[in-house]
Amino acid sequence: MKYRLGIDVGGTNTDAVIIDESLHVVAGVKMPTTLDVTTGINNAIKKVLRESQINKQKIDYAMLGTTHCTNAIVERKGLCRVGIIRIAAPATFSIRPMPDWPESLRQAIGSNIHIIKGGYEFDGREISPLDAQEIREVAKQLKGKVDTIALTAVFSPVRNDHEYEVESILREELGDIPISKSSEIASVGLIERENATILNAALHNVATRTVEGFKAGLKQEGILDAELYLCQNDGTLMSSEYAQRYPILTIACGPTNSIRGASYLSQNQNAIVLDVGGTTTDIGVIMSGFPRESSLAVTIGGARTNFRMPDITAIGVGGGTLVKEVGDKVIVGPESVGYQITEKSLIFGGDTLTTSDIAVRLGMMDLGDSTLVAHIDEGFAKKAMTEWMRLISEGVDRMKISADPVPVILVGGGSVLVTDELEGISEIIRPNHFPVANAVGSAISQVSGEINRVFSLVDITRDEAIVSAKTTATEEAIKAGAEPSSIEIQEVEDIPLAYHPGNATRIRVKAVGDLCQ
Repeated sequence: MKYRLGIDVGGTNTDAVIIDESLHVVAGVKMPTTLDVTTGINNAIKKVLRESQINKQKIDYAMLGTTHCTNAIVERKGLCRVGIIRIAAPATFSIRPMPDWPESLRQAIGSNIHIIKGGYEFDGREISPLDAQEIREVAKQLKGKVDTIALTAVFSPVRNDHEYEVESILREELGDIPISKSSEIASVGLIERENATILNAALHNVATRTVEGFKAGLKQEGILDAELYLCQNDGTLMSSEYAQRYPILTIACGPTNSIRGASYLSQNQNAIVLDVGGTTTDIGVIMSGFPRESSLAVTIGGARTNFRMPDITAIGVGGGTLVKEVGDKVIVGPESVGYQITEKSLIFGGDTLTTSDIAVRLGMMDLGDSTLVAHIDEGFAKKAMTEWMRLISEGVDRMKISADPVPVILVGGGSVLVTDELEGISEIIRPNHFPVANAVGSAISQVSGEINRVFSLVDITRDEAIVSAKTTATEEAIKAGAEPSSIEIQEVEDIPLAYHPGNATRIRVKAVGDLCQ
């Protein structure tokens, strides 16, 4: 029997599961997330191995969904110094890179910005030729001052030749420096795509340290031969090498792990998922077994981006959410004791009233010492619970695309606190192993590759463009670690761009396959 180890890091808990080769859950544990994240991961690995009692040498795969990159951006810690090169002169001098970034994030990354000749029009026509001497001069100015490079050319999702040519010259001058190219990161909009590319470049060292820390943690526990994968924010996996090239794709992978895990555990392909944690409740949508993606620009750490992100609504209520009485009103959230719930909540001998205290007072669950909350007035507790359910019902309603009742799958450690009286719901499903659904989602996931590009249909037909996109998506899935023979095209989206002069269309294709053996 062979096994997989799945880990998901949340704001409050770090969950770990062992599943067998038939994808049955052998053991699942929750451990508090630690300030440095890595210690919590190691603690979870140690505990799940002890509870599963399996032979460690039989673990073939280890999957990690982590918040390292999100935390680095939010806290402005551990980010690389980025050399920012825009290939667009003279077309875009009026708006320089990072125009609306928070000053703290700008300072963390540095201000090594250059706008050089080159770039293309919407239809692939060259704005101006590249100047190799200019590129070499920029390289000399950046040498020793930056850790990574972010390259962005105008309309590179239509034609990316200039990004690759500039990369080649930079490597001649700077050696094997990590270079992020915007055509591989995000969609058409220049500023949002450039922002996403800069963030991706800034996260390179964070991703490297995360992968190395994960390897060290596994080695410490005697897991020596497992293949490592990191979770992407579309509910699939990527190899550790691929993750170091595209670390930005790990952002928001936690909610998508929960959605994939909820779908697998409930055997439901279309539903709304509530993942109730200690700090927040994440609400997402399963469509054909995968998370629905957001069609809107997403702001990360204050920077507006347009790369792929899941469609998630987060509500500031969870198991550790603070409950307060203000006048004749009961206020629930958004403040939370987070990972300190076992120290601060009343049921654990603390001095802070939380939603978990309310649930224990109402007899909804057995946790901590119920005698410590016996003094809470029952009417007040019911009022607090009603307010909490109102907030969740509103969140579910925002994610629905019609007024029809929909099934809801409840997962996460805090989901036992949700009542069966949500509005607009056809059915509430609580699958087995729901507390660790996010770690299950990381362990059972497949590997994917995706392309999202604008094609000019002047020289090729629409069918030829779609075939080209499918080929590229398949190649990306293989690079990410998928077994070639198992790859299937999971999604094709073709949107004609009527506002573009000429015959242009945006094609998005996702290919999904099993882990490479």
